[in-house]
Amino acid sequence: MAPFNQEREADVVIVGAGLAGLSAADALARMGKRVVVLEARDRVGGRTLGREIGGRVLDLGGQWLGAGQRRLGRLAAELGVATFPTYHSGQKILVRDGRVSTYAGTIPSLPVPGLVALHLALRKLDALAARLPEGRPLAAAEASAWDETTLETAARELLPRADVRELFDAAVRVVFGAEPREISMLYFLAYLRAGGGLMRLVEIEGGAQERRFVGSAQELSIRLAARLGDAVVLAAPARRIEQDGRGVVVTSDEVVVRAPYVIVAVPPALAGRIEVRPLLPVVRDQLTQRMPMGSTVKCIAVYDRPFWREAGLSGEAVTSTGPMSVVFDNGSHDGVVHSLLGFVVGQKARVFSERPLEERRAVVLGSLGRMFGERALRPSEYVEFDWSTEPWSRGCPVGVMGPGTMTGVGRALREPVGRIHWAGTETATEWTGYMEGALESGERAAGEVGARFEGRDEEHFVPS
Repeated sequence: MAPFNQEREADVVIVGAGLAGLSAADALARMGKRVVVLEARDRVGGRTLGREIGGRVLDLGGQWLGAGQRRLGRLAAELGVATFPTYHSGQKILVRDGRVSTYAGTIPSLPVPGLVALHLALRKLDALAARLPEGRPLAAAEASAWDETTLETAARELLPRADVRELFDAAVRVVFGAEPREISMLYFLAYLRAGGGLMRLVEIEGGAQERRFVGSAQELSIRLAARLGDAVVLAAPARRIEQDGRGVVVTSDEVVVRAPYVIVAVPPALAGRIEVRPLLPVVRDQLTQRMPMGSTVKCIAVYDRPFWREAGLSGEAVTSTGPMSVVFDNGSHDGVVHSLLGFVVGQKARVFSERPLEERRAVVLGSLGRMFGERALRPSEYVEFDWSTEPWSRGCPVGVMGPGTMTGVGRALREPVGRIHWAGTETATEWTGYMEGALESGERAAGEVGARFEGRDEEHFVPS
């Protein structure tokens, strides 16, 4: 990584060394452009993070390679990062109203009327999402009406049964790290459109959780950064971007970089903390204030044996009670580390975060004990990571739009401002919110800037 240097020059500055920023930098470097990547943290990887647990590196951030995520799969193969199937053999657990039951298949056991209602609702949601023009949700005829409605309100109409709605709400909380009442129906449908439907987003086999990375997903960023060498500057949060008709000057804590263009590859909520001169257009500034990050705490309990597998359980659980919404088997690829992974999300995560660590640990293990038996109460190790306390993420997994945001200011999400271009998974039109979306956004932003170097794109408006 680059040592301290007071001033540097480049063709393009990239702010953020997650997958979006690094993939944009890599694409531009392949075009022969000189790049400098400024990363606020002392590491690369953004919302991916590996940590050694029980002698193996496990993920504390994004960790899955989903079916159909071709960019991510291609990058892993190119960088030599192996993947393996997510374990999901055996019975799954459902906890509702304090009662623990098991089920097989994708959807938890419900009375027949509830199952029928859920299937019909999922089909209806997919049909509504399909009415959005691909990559252009604002062009939908019903865009305004859907954006005026919260997902909670829409779900009450689609899913009048409380037992079915509880399962739906649990899935929503995990996908967004937010409550259904905090999410615009239009944003929700656009998210489904980008990811191929709700069931694809929540399933393992054939879904977004199909495979995991040997080591950790962060290894992708580590290897991309190694390829870029001294172009990556760590511990260098971008504080100010100044632009005029000739170029940009990006000031960070470590280095000042001058370049014709800059790509800001961080979530809108973080981009809004960078001082920009001249001021950004109002619609862009408002967007950064109206797209808060989701709230997610990832909890991992490590055990000496995979006792749940030995009992014929997959390690998967869905619950509407207790701190966690879902649980997964999280064992290492080689069977050395046996662990269960739980997600505390949405409003529960915000309350959970305020409790002392020992209390948080006790409540998580108590919940696992009710699901998997008393052996779950005694892990050899317990690790958690609260993404809302990470200052350069401010939450996880994704920035969320509430009612009125997408139709009011959403058009500013990807629209360049002068010489400033935007990337990050929030800006993706494919697999928004996922690592695949981050790569798609980096690819797009690099293409935009590359076209401008070649004179194939007219000058964008520079605010005065």
